[in-house]
Amino acid sequence: MQHDRQFDPNYGSAVEVADGIRRLTAPNASPFTFHGTNTYLIGTGSLTVIDPGPADPKHIETIVSAAKGQKIDRILVSHTHVDHSPGAILLKERTGATVIGCGPHVPARPLGLGETNALDASGDKTFKADHEVCDGEFLDCGGYRIEPLSTPGHTENHLCFAISGSPYLFSADHVMAWSTSIVAPPDGSMRAYMASLDKMLERGETTYFPGHGGPVRDASAYVSDLKEHRHKREASIRARLGNDPISISDLVDAIYEDLPPNLKPAAALSVFAQLEDLVERQIAKANPDITLTARYSAL
Repeated sequence: MQHDRQFDPNYGSAVEVADGIRRLTAPNASPFTFHGTNTYLIGTGSLTVIDPGPADPKHIETIVSAAKGQKIDRILVSHTHVDHSPGAILLKERTGATVIGCGPHVPARPLGLGETNALDASGDKTFKADHEVCDGEFLDCGGYRIEPLSTPGHTENHLCFAISGSPYLFSADHVMAWSTSIVAPPDGSMRAYMASLDKMLERGETTYFPGHGGPVRDASAYVSDLKEHRHKREASIRARLGNDPISISDLVDAIYEDLPPNLKPAAALSVFAQLEDLVERQIAKANPDITLTARYSAL
């Protein structure tokens, strides 16, 4: 599939991406965050902020400055990764806004015996919304009606936000134009992620504003490509599973040709998520248990 990595973060400036919607990109670039986390400001007069980003006072000041004296009434949070949610408490302290969004950070499944969470440091375990939202609830956001959508997979508590009556949806880390989303057990679940993609395909929004990088255009076609990409990855893994158990690192070396060394840990987590799903579906087996360091074979 084709990704779009053409993106100017315009650090420190609010970029209008649609009528009444502006984007600010936090200066927290990394291999996992691309150029940084996108924060969105919606409306005029009574503003809504989506994903205030990391606990970066400078970025919070940029958000407040971009409001230009207009009141920030609501802070929506998509999920509890440290590049998305910690800024909520800082922004609330500055503005008095209500924090609305996902529930607390929880793994998609319990950890196995002796298993460690490779992404443990990425979880914001201090986050607590003033108001948790779920499917079927609509939010009155200063003239905009916003629908939260439960989309587990990247994290168990991941939410997207759709603007009712518009072609726009804020997809956070569930769907991004610059890269596929990281799905890493035990925080994430490939089975849940694929089900969430199907949920998106049932909807009519055509443009997604993601948590990193530029907009996703022709969203349904792109989501369909994401599904096909994941199915092909699964087929590549299954083709290399035989009677002799194989490690995840060996699978990564075999499947991801010419992958830079700094991206191999992320690839390993993605393969782990696929293997966990295959074990649950009784297509593969783990020796001894489903962990990142186990060896896997066909069932």
